[in-house]
Amino acid sequence: MSDKTHLVDHMTGHRRMRRNRKADWTRRMVRENILTVDDLIWPVFIVPGTNIIEPIPAMPGVSRMSVDRLVEAAKEAADLGVPAIATFPNIDLALRDETGSQVLKADNLINQATIAVKKAVPNIGLITDVALDPFTSHGHDGILRGDIIVNDETVDQVVEAAIIQADAGSDIISPSEMMDGRIGAIRRGLDAAGHQDVGIMSYATKFSSGFYGPYREAISTSGLLKGDKNSYYISPANGMEAMRDAALDVEEGADMLMVKPGLPYLDICWRLKDAFGLPTFAYQVSGEYTQIKAAAMNGWIDGDRVMMETLLCFKRAGCDGILTYFAIEAAKKLAKG
Repeated sequence: MSDKTHLVDHMTGHRRMRRNRKADWTRRMVRENILTVDDLIWPVFIVPGTNIIEPIPAMPGVSRMSVDRLVEAAKEAADLGVPAIATFPNIDLALRDETGSQVLKADNLINQATIAVKKAVPNIGLITDVALDPFTSHGHDGILRGDIIVNDETVDQVVEAAIIQADAGSDIISPSEMMDGRIGAIRRGLDAAGHQDVGIMSYATKFSSGFYGPYREAISTSGLLKGDKNSYYISPANGMEAMRDAALDVEEGADMLMVKPGLPYLDICWRLKDAFGLPTFAYQVSGEYTQIKAAAMNGWIDGDRVMMETLLCFKRAGCDGILTYFAIEAAKKLAKG
């Protein structure tokens, strides 16, 4: 046997990776990442009325809730240790118009939910969005003039909406409409209105993705959308553009950054965290949720295992937390150890 062979044998024995994998206690001891309930943010859908729980066909296990039922759900989330919920409204079609003017109503559905939840469950965080798509008759995130989503006019409106949401008790404004300059404008507006302590979680890199379909059904915009959103969302092909977009949001005063969708963009999660060091979140969007649920319902995968695996992968990619429709299911599993 040659000296070289002896050297290879020696080095192979020295580097046996399985030593740290041999027992449960060693695997736990050397674990690099861990998922806890503190990492979970629960997106919820709200509808007008009372005592309503309305299943969403495209999202098995997810329902739209009236505000009174949302309060009950928020109490359950808080009892499980979930730190925050993010609310998304499905308002009456008759109230939707070209400019999404309902977003400016102090008594709109988002603000009703914020007030009610904050009164009943003060220890849970409220994250609200100022994008216009739940309020427009055309399904776009901004004001449509002809065939153009107008940037600056939309920004003016979302700033006003952000102040109204903060007045209602929102803890974090999370603008998803991807207009240029919105973060700085919202920060200035909130500060001028005395809301210096209200944070901004920027949808810093929101991609023009095919994974949003079930969400659009949940807020009833899938049949309304005219055209697409490619002129203001980021192309899935563009990583450097996403970084430039995020850099502008950081410069303008974002407190937290979000990547949306989640799993197809783990590389962006890692790059944002590495580049900026801000609290970084991912949104495991409706299409991601539904494909896991559908495969599990067909017996093709172990749904619980894949659910927990995907959530852990966000942590490995540098995320400080995850917006996920699995939040309650995952919290219950974590509570059981």
